Amino acid sequence: MRNPSKSIAVVAVLLVGLLLGGPAAAHDSLRERIEAFVRAEQKRQKVPGLAVGVVSHGRVVLAKGYGFANLEHQVPVETDTLFQSGSVGKMFTAMAVMLQVEAGRVALSDSITKYFPDAPATWRPITVRHLLTHTSGVGDIYDVLDLRQDYTDADYLQIAYGRPLQFPAGLRFNYSNTGYVLLGILVNQVAGTSYINVLGSQVFRPAHMTSARGISEEDVIPNRAAGYSVVNGVVKNQEWVSPSLNRNADGSLYFSLKDMLAWDAAVDQRALLGRGSWQQILTPVKLNSGASYPYGFGWMLQERAGKPLHQHTGSWQGFLSIYSRFLGDGLSIVVLLNSNSANPTAFADGIAAIVNPALAVPPLAPIPDQEPALTARFTALLEQLRNGTLDPAEFAYVPSWYFPEVVPYYQDLLQDLGPAGPLVLAKREALGDDLVSTYLVKFGTTTWRYKVSILPDGRVTHLGLAGN
Repeated sequence: MRNPSKSIAVVAVLLVGLLLGGPAAAHDSLRERIEAFVRAEQKRQKVPGLAVGVVSHGRVVLAKGYGFANLEHQVPVETDTLFQSGSVGKMFTAMAVMLQVEAGRVALSDSITKYFPDAPATWRPITVRHLLTHTSGVGDIYDVLDLRQDYTDADYLQIAYGRPLQFPAGLRFNYSNTGYVLLGILVNQVAGTSYINVLGSQVFRPAHMTSARGISEEDVIPNRAAGYSVVNGVVKNQEWVSPSLNRNADGSLYFSLKDMLAWDAAVDQRALLGRGSWQQILTPVKLNSGASYPYGFGWMLQERAGKPLHQHTGSWQGFLSIYSRFLGDGLSIVVLLNSNSANPTAFADGIAAIVNPALAVPPLAPIPDQEPALTARFTALLEQLRNGTLDPAEFAYVPSWYFPEVVPYYQDLLQDLGPAGPLVLAKREALGDDLVSTYLVKFGTTTWRYKVSILPDGRVTHLGLAGN
């Protein structure tokens, strides 16, 4: 185990002091503006409870809970209220893996068949790195799992082995919870204990994340929030799932706002791992073509206003979360929600724009269309979607449920919306090997966003419609 530096302990002490004593007077106005926005956004989104943390240049500007952690008992959210991580937990799974790499038990270039010798022969080209970067091509086990059934690690492996590979390893990025389930099982095997124990002793404890832990249905856990969903406009308790699903490494953690502020200090100091490991974690993946995709090991690696933005979102069992680091502005934002119908990104983006208006997400607006032939094709695709005449042969790498589930939904939506106006190009960018075009399109008086992604050979990898 790599000993944490003394600076982490010092930062943790400073964090506690700031949480107890509040920001300096110079930050009062900023904090008040952020709080006013958070309260308004909470009301607009009808969020039962949330915790918000804002760190600017190492100083905690805001750390506060809003609303209720439990509606039935009217328990308010505090800074030590525990929320489920969702996929924000993936960055911690990546830490557990890299601790095994530094200990010499795992190599990123290892074929995963070294650890899963009974896997299909088609898995031999898949490496540990591919799993970490969502480029393995392993099929989604959640398509076939019964969320109310218990599964062992062996069960998960057998189900994964039976799923067809979606593409050759390294060919493209495809977000995969299954890959991180496999990484957790891998750590369980090589560490001789569960990945949760690895995190507890080598990440949570040294980083002073004093209440972070794995999810448990049976343990009595102080300050645990309840998760909520909205069904036909009515708030309901989250649906029950099998406890075995909450042992997986794709996002099965509890943490509080205090924990995440301590984690932010550790990330800022590049603690717990060597600098080389952190560099691997925070480097965008290279696809087989040589094109890069903005994802590292459990981190989305994007840009805002021409400066790095490292973040991840999470969603699971009535909880939503986002952790964003705007590196060029020394700004970190944590938002933890106990509702599955809210949008944590709207909170984080709104707060960032208050701290620095240059970080506001620019509204989509018309831009010159240099490829009108593409636009004509995408116009035809939209009408085929309306008429239910899309040709699956024109598509590549879409999920198995896209045509039986998504296409009928869009068909009904388009028929309700009525005739579409002309497509107005608002954004066109390369993302990995895909060319992604985003249009504004009017249906009557309402404007929608229409997004289409295509490969160099012209096949469609994504087609979607969303309210603007």
